Amino acid sequence: MKLRPEEEENINHILAPYINDTRVQKMKNFMQHGRISTYEHVESVTRLSYWMNKRLHIGADERVLTIGAFLHDYYLYDWHLTDEGHGLHGFSHSNTAMENAINHFGIGKRTQAVIESHMWPLTFTKIPKSREAWIVCIADKCISTKETLLCR
Repeated sequence: MKLRPEEEENINHILAPYINDTRVQKMKNFMQHGRISTYEHVESVTRLSYWMNKRLHIGADERVLTIGAFLHDYYLYDWHLTDEGHGLHGFSHSNTAMENAINHFGIGKRTQAVIESHMWPLTFTKIPKSREAWIVCIADKCISTKETLLCR
């Protein structure tokens, strides 16, 4: 998957208020899958989501899609430390990420829905209901599988 320079530029423009935020930068300190940080993971999910929308002509809102993809794992803790109350991480982190994104950046309802539903079908009551939410949900599964299998 290769994005065009103008697509990378558009992603960077949309994410400008988030990328250098010190709270967002904390995601670089937490491992997601294998040797991949949470920050690297959300960058990959963002790029694949954007690529899928463009190449498959899905017609999702690029801003909602890009911000939702980038903040979908904005939970800001080490999920491997289950003794700190993160034992049910798979079921709870989407809500934590959404709440952090609301509190830190005031994201809108459509972006909230993208973040909240990205763990479907594990969180079976939080079904993706928009193009943006479906794209991020699928992109996250693809990237997570790749990272888990290939980045040990």
